[in-house]
This record gives sequence, C-alpha cells and structure tokens, in this order.
Amino acid sequence: MTETTQIPLKSKDFYRTIFNKYDRNKDGLISLNELIELIESREYEEDIPQYCVRKILKLHDYNEDQQLNFEEFHEMINNPDLQYVFGHYINRYINWIIPRRQHPSRTVTDGLYEEEYSCYPPAVGMIILSLIQVIIFCVDEATEHDSTRSATGPAAIVFIYEPSKRREVWRYITYMFVHIGIFHLLINLLVQVLLGIPLEMVHKWWRVLLVYSAGVLAGSLGTSIVDPTVKLAGASGGVYALVTAHIASIIMNWNEMSYPIAQLLLFLLVAISDIGTAIYNRYVLDINEHIGYAAHFAGALAGLLVGINVLRNLSVTRTERVIWWVSMVTFSVLMGVCVVWNLAWKSYFPREV
Repeated sequence: MTETTQIPLKSKDFYRTIFNKYDRNKDGLISLNELIELIESREYEEDIPQYCVRKILKLHDYNEDQQLNFEEFHEMINNPDLQYVFGHYINRYINWIIPRRQHPSRTVTDGLYEEEYSCYPPAVGMIILSLIQVIIFCVDEATEHDSTRSATGPAAIVFIYEPSKRREVWRYITYMFVHIGIFHLLINLLVQVLLGIPLEMVHKWWRVLLVYSAGVLAGSLGTSIVDPTVKLAGASGGVYALVTAHIASIIMNWNEMSYPIAQLLLFLLVAISDIGTAIYNRYVLDINEHIGYAAHFAGALAGLLVGINVLRNLSVTRTERVIWWVSMVTFSVLMGVCVVWNLAWKSYFPREV
C-alpha cells in the first residue's frame, strides 16, 4: 500500500534554488516559520504538528541559533529519515518548477494522479472479462432461442445465483457471467469498460479486477440477506464496485488529483440516483423491475471499502492511514457477518435442493 518516495540526487545549486525560494527575508537563513511554510506547501498541516517541525529544526540546527543556514538546510533535505516529509515535495518541485522539454503539452490543470495514466501493462482486465461474458451469452443464446431472457441456457443453469442452491458456492461469483437479455448485457459491458479501463491505467488491471470481484461477491451475499428468495444474474455488483472504486481513488489521492470535488460529486450522483431510484420503485411505487438493488448497494459499498485498501495511494498521509484501517476492518466485519449468516441461519433461506 505504502510507496516510499525517493529524493533524487541533485547538486547543491538545485537545493540552493529551493532554499532561496523559502528564505523570504533573504537573510541567508530558514527560520522556524519559513520551515513550517515549506512543509505546509505539501499540505502536511493536518499531519505534522508544529512541535514536530520544531524538532526537525532542532535536530539540524547545529549552531543552535533557531534557524537553518544553507548547509544545515541541505543536510536536512537529504536526510533519509525525513524522505516521507520532503521527498514528495522535492519531486513535485522538479516536475512543476523546472520545465521539461519532453512534455510540452502539459497544462496547469494536470495533477500528479493524471500523470500516472499508462498503457503499460495493458489495461486488459475488463476487456477480457467482457469477452468471456459475451461468449457465455452467445453459447446460451445459440443453444436455445430466447433462453437468455429466462436464464435457461446451459451456462446460466450452472452459473446463476439461486438461493436454493447455496451449497454450490461458485454461484456467489459466477452469476456475473449470466445476463438476462441483450440490453442487460450491453449496458453492463459498456459501463464496466468505460469505468474499468481508466482505473486499470492508473492502478493496474489486477487491482481493479480484485475490486470488481469483491463487488460481485458482496452483491450476492448482501442480496442473500436482504432478499433471501431472489435469484441473481448480471454483473451489476461488480459494475457498481467500479463506480465507488473511483470514489475511493479520489478520497485516497485527493491532493494529487485535479478537480477532486467535481469528480467526487459526479460519481456520488451516479451511484446514489440509480440505487435510490431502484429502491423507490420497489418499495414506494411497488414496481417490480427485477432489479437487484441490494446487489447494487452491497457491490457499491464493497467497491468503496476494498478500493480504499487495494488501489494505489500516490502519497500516504496519516489521515489516509486511518481511513485505510477503518475500511479494512469494516469490510472484514461485514463480509464475516454475511458468511456466518449464510452458514448458521439455514432456516432463513429457501430450502436447499
């Protein structure tokens, strides 16, 4: 989860430029207030209290004049024990202050997160998964016409989640390969590719596939408790996990991302409006659209919690570490409750066949 930031080796002239920038009164010394300003320029004000900054100053103030001359400043910046504090700042200084000819198209709106987009390794996870879902759909449709509308094809019979066949534990995951009708399939394919590939380009395909699978599993377990008689088909639990995985990525990379508030509001609006509409239609308007809202909600929650745990965090802060632990414990407890409920309270579910 945590990635160590390495300070690049540079000449003293390079560090002299940074020193001069924060020597506001140009007296050749970095005072305590100037050092605090330097550290807070990396948004550390909530993570490093002033007494810690004073301790950093004291450790490197060899002549004990409560200020740092350039030699003391240079040694402090290159102290390996303080790379967590200064390493990311120095790297950003290199990337932003010093022009780089190889990236003439950079704009001021680009963030550190946006720089991480890469096609290596290829973002193939969602594409391969989508191809498998298409192949299984075609097999069922070719075996018996319109079998995909009633989930009676050979693959659907084996893969669909059925409450009365909970002993066949693979069904808690494999129902994501079964779709009811071509429209259901196309919508899920479109959304998971559009949402999954951008995530894979930053976080790599195996992390995104792990989040997706967690959403699928949480969707079936959540549905088994909220709607114990409902069958499940489709990948909506995984798709909603991708939606909230974007939210998790925004939360954990807030300072490194361009326009995080706008992005967060957009994904929240998508998730809340769709799930809210399904619940309203089911319980207020009494419209049965065969939409597994419980799978949507559980998948979305799993995507958020697992996304916080497994997706890349470009610069870890103390607050983010707390969020990481809270999400891990919450997900583990919820999944444990669901598993124990399924194993121990058999009378709650339809009789197994």
